[in-house]
Amino acid sequence: MKRRVLIGSAAAAAFMHGAAAQEVFPTRSVSMVVAFPPGGQADVVGRPVAAALERIWRVAVPIVNRGGAAGAIGNAAVARAAPDGYTLLMALSSMALLPEAARVNGREPTYATEQLTPIALFAADPTVLVVPAASPIRSIDDFIADVRARPGQVSYSSAGNYSALHVPMAQLAQAAQLDMLHVPFQGGGPALTALLAGQVQALASGPGPVAPHIRAGTLRPLATWGRTRLAGFEDVPTLIEKGFPDCEFYIWVGVFAPTGTPAPVITRIRDASRQVAADPEFRRVMAASGNTLDFREGEAFAAFYADDAARLVRVVRALGKIE
Repeated sequence: MKRRVLIGSAAAAAFMHGAAAQEVFPTRSVSMVVAFPPGGQADVVGRPVAAALERIWRVAVPIVNRGGAAGAIGNAAVARAAPDGYTLLMALSSMALLPEAARVNGREPTYATEQLTPIALFAADPTVLVVPAASPIRSIDDFIADVRARPGQVSYSSAGNYSALHVPMAQLAQAAQLDMLHVPFQGGGPALTALLAGQVQALASGPGPVAPHIRAGTLRPLATWGRTRLAGFEDVPTLIEKGFPDCEFYIWVGVFAPTGTPAPVITRIRDASRQVAADPEFRRVMAASGNTLDFREGEAFAAFYADDAARLVRVVRALGKIE
């Protein structure tokens, strides 16, 4: 009888602990890690998400920019963080391919994708190829002709080797048999700054960071990597339309937590994410930044993530080792 009482008490205590975690989380600030410097796609989406979470939870949700190694440093930091919900990752699609990229190059990955649990997707836009508006290049046909006429001389910036800004350009180079000069930076923000400063001649970016510059007349879009034309960029052709069926790439942005985070806490974060997606101010900021809201959570996001991760791993294997 005593054993039954002890077991019953333990079960009740575990239940109460789970219920308490669901009721009280969060009781303090929640860090939102962006694995890149300010100004890139994850940062552009992450900041309004964090601001909306602060309104919902009434605690601080600071953005922590931990750039380096194309996002691997920040991703690994969250993968190793305490699984309590107080450290979250606003991840880019490149999160899924970096461990495979390390293996392809004979290195031990700094984290495994299994260490991060998908919670909510907020944006999934195709990459946009842009050049300075002052450039004589006015179309994707012009761009391809220029690269072919000057092999190895036309440069493009990225957020690092195998990053979400590098892989689509590598796809295009393979598909169109182009020889371009890749100039990696520590994040999408610095890569965009390099283009605006005239240090490089092209950039593949998520639409959010470049949309204000396109509207301001300082950048010109040439093509997108979507299956269909991007909303707001209806005059810009897709690379699939131009005869490159393998040039399809999406920069998605979503929230992940360290695997092992208690289910009640995951539920609280997922519920709050749903409220974020419905928040009028968040939707206004997303629209103003040029990002299309594509909210998915739970099983829908997990299935999307698994499918895209498998495709990205195939792309990395095709790219092979980068010296």
